[in-house]
Amino acid sequence: MSLTTLADPASFELEVKKSRFLAYAAPVATPEAALAFFAEKSAFDATHNCWAYRIGSQYRFFDADEPSGTAGRPILAAIDGQHCDRVAVLVIRWFGGIKLGAGGLARAYGGAAAECLRRAARVPIIQFVTAKLHCPFEHIGTVHAFFAAHDAAKTDESYDANGVELALELPAERFEALAATLRDATRGQVVLERVG
Repeated sequence: MSLTTLADPASFELEVKKSRFLAYAAPVATPEAALAFFAEKSAFDATHNCWAYRIGSQYRFFDADEPSGTAGRPILAAIDGQHCDRVAVLVIRWFGGIKLGAGGLARAYGGAAAECLRRAARVPIIQFVTAKLHCPFEHIGTVHAFFAAHDAAKTDESYDANGVELALELPAERFEALAATLRDATRGQVVLERVG
């Protein structure tokens, strides 16, 4: 399943045995942005401000004095379970006087985070690749005609005696299809190569 991030910040409120849980989620691009979001949204009158974020391979979670593994980790599990990336989730708890136990806490924190993410508007995360090709002059029109159909954007071009060298950026999932299309349309004279 492809990863998504949030289109806009979202929130969700839940009450469990008189404890109030308020989840906030937002798209973030860096760990610093996630920490700034937590600082901005934390409620200082709350009993606990627990959070987690995932940005690619970077992630962190914080239990805010709840028993270890009962808050931050379930929030992170909700982010991963909803196939989200570049997302920060804060779950604030106001204690209602009834202890929930470790399982109850994990379900409440993870459930509030998951439901907040489920209700949020999302956008797909598209991975882009950089590619290059050399095109003989007689195929320039043909080659350019295929770019739009594969969401490829030309980022640079230079000419030599035999044709044009083009640099492109395109969605990673479209690379193989464009490479095959160009190879077939030019009888193997144009080869698309990944850069980096």
